[in-house]
Amino acid sequence: MSENLRERPIGIFDSGVGGLTVFRALERLLPNESLIYLGDTARIPYGTRSIETVQRYALEDAAFIESKQVKAIVIACNTASALAADFLRSRIDLPVIGVIRPGARRAVEVTRSGCIGVIGTEATVASGAYQRAIHYINSEMEVIAQACPLFVPLAEEGWTDHAVTEMVAREYLARLKDSPADALVLGCTHYPILRPVIERVMGEKVVCVDSGEAVASEVARQIEESGLARENCEPRTEHFYVTDSAARFRRVAELFLGRPLLSLEVVELGA
Repeated sequence: MSENLRERPIGIFDSGVGGLTVFRALERLLPNESLIYLGDTARIPYGTRSIETVQRYALEDAAFIESKQVKAIVIACNTASALAADFLRSRIDLPVIGVIRPGARRAVEVTRSGCIGVIGTEATVASGAYQRAIHYINSEMEVIAQACPLFVPLAEEGWTDHAVTEMVAREYLARLKDSPADALVLGCTHYPILRPVIERVMGEKVVCVDSGEAVASEVARQIEESGLARENCEPRTEHFYVTDSAARFRRVAELFLGRPLLSLEVVELGA
């Protein structure tokens, strides 16, 4: 495998700051790898868009990431993973890794009751992507899905410990809390930002499955098996791009990552 290919960064895209949960998981698991992150903040949220619109946005996001000479593309957005992953794989000659399949596998591994809860955007839940992925692994699993559309703007506001967030969580999660579900897939990459509130509402019996952690493990496996893992001990690099609201993105991202962003640039897609 060419040394040049191994040195290339891993590209990640999402509709906003939620994909930073995937970025953080990749950073922890693969500390030698350079990373590029695109947040399409001008067009958030993806979760209320049509399939055709999500596919168009995802293709523009992926084309930008691909232009940065990456070795793999991670779709750090459950909506885009559900509606556009196969669409991108048919058009891009790079490994394209979504968050649905890894998250589904992890949920099946941790459940003891055989009942799995899935929370996500309206588009992700309506697509049935997690239900299909879970049933593909084990057709005996019971899946209860719940759309939680207000979680995305709450996460974007950084309201991780706020009375309004807890009130909304209790309303959305009431049906799941009363169900036999003992594994809960956080089926939107924004949701781990609100994980403390979600865990508090659901109680200790429920294991929250962070799709970011699951997809990081899948990326690590794929680049290792394909010989693309970076072996150079020189410092890794990272670059962040957004399509709008750079100041707001920086504020939330630095709060979430616990450190300053050294490289943040506003770009225009599809121009």
